[in-house]
Amino acid sequence: MNVERIVPDLTVSDLPRAVQEYTAILGLEVVMDHGWIVTLADAHGRQLSLLTRDATAAVNPTVSVFVDDVVAAFETAVATGLEIVYPLTAEEWGVTRFFVRDRSGNVVNVGMHTVPQRSGPGTASSNAR
Repeated sequence: MNVERIVPDLTVSDLPRAVQEYTAILGLEVVMDHGWIVTLADAHGRQLSLLTRDATAAVNPTVSVFVDDVVAAFETAVATGLEIVYPLTAEEWGVTRFFVRDRSGNVVNVGMHTVPQRSGPGTASSNAR
């Protein structure tokens, strides 16, 4: 398993204002906006995510780490006894991920980009168990 990208996740109280501040001050551009999370990036692809509250999980992560094999990362986290605070899930918006709490208490969103899931009759479940 290889790490492909690490993105800090900042929890903010006023998402539109935070986006405005970070784009104006740092010259970042919006590359993803789900309403509750906005990812900003510079011309070199360096990213920062701003979120109010994770709409799909009960806890906000402090960092997102994207890997090339999220299932292997999940199995390793379980085998080492780390607390899984959000199960391995294929999100409808094209990311398969899980949240793990490290031994210092940080919540890490570990994921990889996947084919977006379609909901409705005859489609796969949104859980990647």
